[in-house]
Amino acid sequence: MNKVILMGRLTRNPDVRYTNSANGDNMCIARYTLAVDRRFSRKNSGGDSQQDADFISCVAFGKTGEFAEKYLKQGTKIAVTGRIQTGSYTNKDGQKVYTTEVVIEDHEFCESKNANSGSQGDGGYVPQSAPSSSDASAEDFMNIPAANDDLPFK
Repeated sequence: MNKVILMGRLTRNPDVRYTNSANGDNMCIARYTLAVDRRFSRKNSGGDSQQDADFISCVAFGKTGEFAEKYLKQGTKIAVTGRIQTGSYTNKDGQKVYTTEVVIEDHEFCESKNANSGSQGDGGYVPQSAPSSSDASAEDFMNIPAANDDLPFK
């Protein structure tokens, strides 16, 4: 089984290109890098904790690539699922270069739309307040008589 689940932030805006096909069915290819924090931090020489991250190359094809082009930007925190794909090519100097990337099958946002505004010091989390009683209309609620034996709880 080849299944990858990652959560991280885009290090830059996706690099998006389209294939040129003779029949006009151009396919979107979006490439980006996810910075994924490691679970444990290490101590630097001063004794301070330092969080490490891995930088994972990702590629999304077709509709998934179009989604990346339209909605993803640098700093966006997302969770992705996909599969690892390895490959190799010979560069212009004649050296063989090996590649590893995650082929993205699905994206999910991990923060609210307002979280990337940068105005919050706590990572952008903006708590949503519950509507006050004056916001709710009387039509939204149903009166239940106090002595109703049909209720499954008491």
